[in-house]
Amino acid sequence: MFESILTICITGLLAGFIFAMPIAGPVSILITSNALKGRLNYCFRVSLGASIADFTFVFIAVFGLTKLYSYYTPIIPYMFAAGFFFFLFLGYKIFKTKIDIEHLEDKTHLVEKIEKREKGGFYTGLMISFLNPTLFIGSLTSSFFVITLIASLGFHTGGLASKLDQNVKEVTKIEGVIIEKPIPQSIDKFDEIIITKRPNHEAEPASFPPKFHLAISICYAFFLATGSILWFYLLAFLIAKFRFRINIKIISGIIKGLGIILVLIGFYFGYKAATLIF
Repeated sequence: MFESILTICITGLLAGFIFAMPIAGPVSILITSNALKGRLNYCFRVSLGASIADFTFVFIAVFGLTKLYSYYTPIIPYMFAAGFFFFLFLGYKIFKTKIDIEHLEDKTHLVEKIEKREKGGFYTGLMISFLNPTLFIGSLTSSFFVITLIASLGFHTGGLASKLDQNVKEVTKIEGVIIEKPIPQSIDKFDEIIITKRPNHEAEPASFPPKFHLAISICYAFFLATGSILWFYLLAFLIAKFRFRINIKIISGIIKGLGIILVLIGFYFGYKAATLIF
């Protein structure tokens, strides 16, 4: 049992760190644009806010609260619509940003202004993730892939692999379409693959103590969220540290480009909202 918890914690941490890496995501764009301004505290608050949404969606996905998804689907078009306006506004604000590298470290006249702006970072990160309806399905499929792979290598997952397989099937029925899953589609079929497993490992118990699935689901969701925070802060730290080596015009161009990408994401959300509503 302890091995299952340890495996899930390490797996969640690595999964959160790796899956947060794509730079094209809204959270990554916001963190990159602000790290170029040297706003590390703001970036940390953004990643913290986004991680709360990650934790929530991942926990729902792995714990098996799939019945909630049936109540969630009717509001998806309106979440896309809200995301449309939010990302347009955010992209516009980033695009209009003016960078003054020489005064970024001037504490005398900028500290109050920066502190006021940084307080909103947590809520911005939270809104970016919660207004992304695709995050739940992404959390479910990515978690299913990772946990199934770990189980196929002979590690104990506390029954989470089997539960996720069931969750994917249930959400597929609610969604009415086939959700892409790793091949083979069931963990049982991994036995047919020639793969190097851990030697001398004991078979995983068929049943677990009450509340164990709750505890292991919380562990996985928490450490996945922690892994994403670690990646985003590392990204922000490296960008902020080396930003002075980049020409100011290039920095301004990068930030404007990131703002445009956010606007395009907003238009995509608007298109999805219009398609689903009308």
